[in-house]
Amino acid sequence: MMSKQQNLHISKSVQTETAWDTLVVGLGATGLSVVRYLTERQVKFAVTDSRISPPGEGVLQQDYPQVACYFGGFDAKVFSQATRLIVNPGIAIATPEIQQALAQGAEVLGDIELFSREAIAPIVAITGSNGKTTVTTLLQLMAQASSVTEKTGGNIGTPALDLLPMKNAATGEQKTALYILELSSFQLETTPSLTTKTAVVLNISEDHLDRYDDITHYAATKGLIYTNCQNRLVNRDDVVALTLALGKETLSFGLDEPKQGQYGLRQKEHKTWLAKGDHCLLPVDKMKLSGKHNQANALAALAMGEIVGLKQSAMLKVLTEYAGMEHRTQWVAKIENIEWYNDSKGTNVGATLAALEGLEGTIVLILGGQGKGADFSPLKEAIKKNARAVILMGEDADLISIVLEKVVPEVRATSMEHAVELAAALAKRDDKVLLSPACASFDMFANYQVRGNAFINCVKAYQYQQGGLCH
Repeated sequence: MMSKQQNLHISKSVQTETAWDTLVVGLGATGLSVVRYLTERQVKFAVTDSRISPPGEGVLQQDYPQVACYFGGFDAKVFSQATRLIVNPGIAIATPEIQQALAQGAEVLGDIELFSREAIAPIVAITGSNGKTTVTTLLQLMAQASSVTEKTGGNIGTPALDLLPMKNAATGEQKTALYILELSSFQLETTPSLTTKTAVVLNISEDHLDRYDDITHYAATKGLIYTNCQNRLVNRDDVVALTLALGKETLSFGLDEPKQGQYGLRQKEHKTWLAKGDHCLLPVDKMKLSGKHNQANALAALAMGEIVGLKQSAMLKVLTEYAGMEHRTQWVAKIENIEWYNDSKGTNVGATLAALEGLEGTIVLILGGQGKGADFSPLKEAIKKNARAVILMGEDADLISIVLEKVVPEVRATSMEHAVELAAALAKRDDKVLLSPACASFDMFANYQVRGNAFINCVKAYQYQQGGLCH
């Protein structure tokens, strides 16, 4: 077996005589944004990654050939040389080499912490097990519709450090009036001084339990987003998320009737309305987004938009126009009176529950992948209530099957092509076929986008080739 030292290789770009005290741990898009940030500020640093050829290696070697690179494994000697580690969110702080550096007095932080130390404009921060990308996108569109100059990124889109103005930027550049960040629990682990105008934990459901001790540990990490928050927004319907604000919430939202000044749903003229207090704002049937979970997302976005001064009329207009994001309960096709939906971004149990409860009618559900240590039992009653059949695939198919106890008919698929073929055979008139795996994709696909696109391609092939499936 190859030892760690044998496995470690040093990139050809290394200049061993170069002195550095900052170590960038993990490359990829986030690591490259840190490299750009440090280079612009003339900080001496090195880069390490456990992978032999990490994403971004080519860009690093071409644009920053002077940077010392240690790829192919983590070497404790490299870590001990650093007084500051800037850690990619995909790398656990529990990694032994990081823990050793901490014990030796090194500062450990992430890219969001660096961003927060320099950002001048107000910051809005969104986290939660589910819905955070939808709320972040809604806020971005609402800011644009309100003629507010925003920059949006973090866990989606642009890495946070790339949102900051360049030190040598040309004068006359329009100043950013608002930063909107989607943040994961991984990012919050290394962000002790993030100060926000408003922040929210949308909800908590079991996720990433392969990295956290238990759901309490995971929830507490999400709750770090409230540490230096001026206006805490909370979800009245989520007991765990509600407790994270420690009774210091400014605004709340929920799917019940709201008290004065809070956001919720009201009945008026035989319709359900988004409302603030007793003031009805918009009938939910005017929204392009469907499902109760998206009504909650809309209420959260309206509340946060109010806090940062966005125009209510502009925000409501966005809700009538925005049809949703790719891979999140995304309508794909209607074939012989059966509708097909892609919810590949449903990578945890809570997301799949929301999708099951958000779609009306009977569902043929495609489940499975890498479960990340999650408890699948909450799906059992929802599947019994809403599903005609379940198609299982991927690494944790056996585990899910044991938990579901065959409350509805269950079949196994060996590929996405096979899953679509089985779904087409099982679904009946007016049913909905839903890919919402409740699992990560990495056992079979590079990421949830690739998985979702594979599903879409197979459905389209089935639609246009009279049953012919993709290869």
